[in-house]
Amino acid sequence: MLQQTQVRTVIPYFERFMDRFPDVGALAAAPQDEVLRLWSGLGYYARARNLHKAARIICAEHGGELPDTLEALVELPGVGRSSAGSILALSRGQALPILDGNVKRVLCRHEAIHGWPGRREVELKLWERSAALVPQRNAAAYTQAIMDLGATVCTRGRPRCDDCPLHDTCEARRLGIQSELPEARPKRNIPVRRTRLALIENRLGEILLERRPAAGIWGGLWSLPECPAGSDASDWVRQRFGWAVADIETAPEFRHTFTHFHLDILPLRIRLSGEVSRVADAGEIAWRQPGAELDLGVAAPIRKLIERHPDRPEITKSRQIGDNPMP
Repeated sequence: MLQQTQVRTVIPYFERFMDRFPDVGALAAAPQDEVLRLWSGLGYYARARNLHKAARIICAEHGGELPDTLEALVELPGVGRSSAGSILALSRGQALPILDGNVKRVLCRHEAIHGWPGRREVELKLWERSAALVPQRNAAAYTQAIMDLGATVCTRGRPRCDDCPLHDTCEARRLGIQSELPEARPKRNIPVRRTRLALIENRLGEILLERRPAAGIWGGLWSLPECPAGSDASDWVRQRFGWAVADIETAPEFRHTFTHFHLDILPLRIRLSGEVSRVADAGEIAWRQPGAELDLGVAAPIRKLIERHPDRPEITKSRQIGDNPMP
């Protein structure tokens, strides 16, 4: 959970997650939907799917015990070299290097290593220094200490150099370039994608959800169906689901930003006419009441859309079937 997410954000999720899954067996036995539901809002959902897969592999192939070698650990889904090193250093005292964000910052400054740490050659140099510095004895204490040093003293914005135990040997402090290291990621243009998300409502006021493919954004989560660009929304509903549409309303487009791109979302509220054959919850499609607590894993922007749907304060224009096609 702490990968790419701050501690204060993680704590309530961690507490709920551990209360429901106190051990690896409980996690392995749970359905993926429940795992994703408890993860909903943290983002980077591949982490949850990989954690769930890893728990099942540990129970099926390792007798419910975490592997105790670096080679076996990195074979688990979602476990990289740094995570495996920290697990074995902290739990088994093995003298293995780690390279999380805090450690990268400490090493870049202490060793005066220039270049963006995400560049391959810079990362290799950091791994070399990390491996050279880890002690053969007290590896657990050292590993915890260097992570805490980066988190609390050698911080990103205002490093507390006067309080640092490495004050006298830090090259960046000696050169007066603490604020310049680590070097930032080179600026790049973030592409923009667009989509139309359909809030399809039956006569009972329920909203249609469908599970997204495992690959891609919000993989494995439940979401609103995507209406293809350029298509008429009512024709799309009829062709895709076989249902008749009573009316369609649109809401203002809003933006959700991912790591590598912006996603501009245009919500469509689509009311169905007549009786609609109910779709069983088993499978890839489900109906849910907007006001009820969602028992499925959905991404944060989708949850917000559904939660505010009954009052519809965002609806700005509408049309009846027979008007010009939707944009």
